[in-house]
Amino acid sequence: MNLSVKKVLSTSAAMAIAASLLVGCGTSSTSGKASSGSSAKKSNQKVALLLPDTTSSARYESEDKPDFIADMKKLAPNAKVDYQNAQADAATQEKQAEAEITNGATVLVVDPVDSTAAATIVTKAHQAKVKVISYDRMISGPVDYYVSFDNEKVGELQGQYIADNTKKGGTVVMLNGAQTDPNALQFAQGAHKILDPLFKNGTLKKGYETYTPNWDPANGLREMQQALTKLNNNVDAVLSANDGLAGAAIQALSAQKLAGKVPVTGQDATDAGLHDIMQGTQGMTVYKAVPTEAKTAAEIAADLVTGKQVPSSLVSQKVKDGSATVPAVLLTPVVVTKDNIQDTVIKDGYTTMDKINNPGK
Repeated sequence: MNLSVKKVLSTSAAMAIAASLLVGCGTSSTSGKASSGSSAKKSNQKVALLLPDTTSSARYESEDKPDFIADMKKLAPNAKVDYQNAQADAATQEKQAEAEITNGATVLVVDPVDSTAAATIVTKAHQAKVKVISYDRMISGPVDYYVSFDNEKVGELQGQYIADNTKKGGTVVMLNGAQTDPNALQFAQGAHKILDPLFKNGTLKKGYETYTPNWDPANGLREMQQALTKLNNNVDAVLSANDGLAGAAIQALSAQKLAGKVPVTGQDATDAGLHDIMQGTQGMTVYKAVPTEAKTAAEIAADLVTGKQVPSSLVSQKVKDGSATVPAVLLTPVVVTKDNIQDTVIKDGYTTMDKINNPGK
């Protein structure tokens, strides 16, 4: 064999070895073999859970995150779940979504900081053929699926509690959530559906109403202090959109020796909120079964990431998202008061009396 032939053979052998190494280092299954068919599908099973903050409610870290991850592990054991929290920054959430798309996520489950700003996330995801599940709050998408509660009903329940527990002619303060959150707008819409006729006929008076940036209790405290100052402490009821704002309102009321003397509403059935209910400073909270919401989102995500069809029986409802109609699951909210704590949040295993009596521990 002459020298030139040997060189050709050596070069060919080297290229073959390099090619085999490249295949082995590219897309591989958990067994380490070259991927094809079902192995390729397994390698692409990545879901990103993007939650908005840790200030508006304790539920995101204590309930939504662990529940969703646990459910995904059961439903799609080969799928990887990445978790990100935007800490109330819409720009941060967009960057997190972009990074997840770049790193191979095929499904995004997004609870938006800002529903309008998050439309960019949907656009970029769809350009990359990534599915988007709008979780708890609707994104101005249109998204592929939506999982939440009947948010207008939440506001109606809060409004009805105020209507039933405020003296005739009483003055009501309304502390709504963040105006960038579509749920907050729906909560307020539901509350006004009940209360506006009473304001109009003089049964009740609306003394003060405001939206609360980022749902931040610190902002809520300032707002409640301003309401008390404006109304010379003549406040007979406080419609707080969630438990965090209710706690802030109670703090301001306490400073004026009014805590426990006026009905205060809430939402999310947090341990702190339930503690205030047991103490008599908060009248009610709206219980939304987060484990059920997280499981429903996980069921949809698991089907999408494994290439299955999402059953129409699961997403049997429809909601409008701009000009589009989106398949949805809207769960039912429940009023919790001191009288039915045992039959609701305790019976469901959502929390315990020990946690309620010692919130934050």
